[in-house]
Amino acid sequence: MPTPSSAHRVLIYRLGSLGDTIVALPALHQIERSFPQAQRRLLTNFPVHAKAPAAAAVLGSSGLIHDYMRYTAGTRNPLELLQLAWQIRRFRPDLLVYLMPLRQARLVRRDLAFFRIACGIGNIVGAAESLVSTHRQDPLTGRYEQESHRLAQLVATLGDAQPDQPASWDLRLTQDERQRAAEALAPLGTQPFFVCGPGTKMQAKDWGAENWRTLLALLSRHYPGHGLALVGAAEDADAAHTAAAEWQGPVVQLCGRLSPRQTAAVIERGRLFLGPDSGPMHLAAAVGTPAVIAFSARGLPGVWFPVGPRHQVIYHQTSCFGCGLETCTVQQRRCLLSITPQQMLDACQRVLGSHS
Repeated sequence: MPTPSSAHRVLIYRLGSLGDTIVALPALHQIERSFPQAQRRLLTNFPVHAKAPAAAAVLGSSGLIHDYMRYTAGTRNPLELLQLAWQIRRFRPDLLVYLMPLRQARLVRRDLAFFRIACGIGNIVGAAESLVSTHRQDPLTGRYEQESHRLAQLVATLGDAQPDQPASWDLRLTQDERQRAAEALAPLGTQPFFVCGPGTKMQAKDWGAENWRTLLALLSRHYPGHGLALVGAAEDADAAHTAAAEWQGPVVQLCGRLSPRQTAAVIERGRLFLGPDSGPMHLAAAVGTPAVIAFSARGLPGVWFPVGPRHQVIYHQTSCFGCGLETCTVQQRRCLLSITPQQMLDACQRVLGSHS
């Protein structure tokens, strides 16, 4: 394996969305510590019709990654794979860090054959660990190992990624990003505020705008004198508008107006974040803002929970938990829709206290 002084080019393989990138932050910080002088390039998937990957929207100018290489997830196109191999050979990485989500061993072996044979990469970190990697279950709590901790184990040969330390989640937000957040929040004045991101692109994670509306109405009555900031993508604006319809204080609608990093700077200033299992939930965890989450049981309990001790996750472990469905029709999202607004309010009060 290259030493910190000898590795000049490091290729990191990590696919996924905003949340997938955020939970990899401790591992990315460790790679930077191990190879501070190396050119670090991320091989990742790019959204359709976009010039930059989702990872770039999260990492920005943090310096953790210097450049990005495009990959079409699941592609079997020989020409595209040959072009990718040529691009990787042209980059001439001294080391590949394999940070892929949990997958079948045969797929890991296929990936490794491509990188070793087609791309000529001899040194790979995280490969052997991925072949036997699982989300271990704590028999006392029933929760499974968080994805960030699993990724930390993949880079354990480089050092301790310390996923439980706040510094390992540092997004390195810039002064300009924080200033943009302050400008967006100006209509709320100086009063404290909550942040809500009710939207999700996945039906199985959607708690419903009316549930959010009921919860925010309750929260507004219990905590007068608070503002509300609504965050998410532009297509979440209608759901957010419905959710905030009975809020009694000032509201600022920011859906589609801010980048993910500017959104993180907004959440950083809030007292509490509320939402489903989503990218903004992970942004809240990264900046240290407590989150109250209506969590679908499509995944195993714990794997994608926000990292940190102050969060409140409401997860109803129904008999069909861990289904992995993106659209739930047979069970009608009973795991998620059995969560009541009162349960969510109680969770908020556990974080905030029962009085303003």
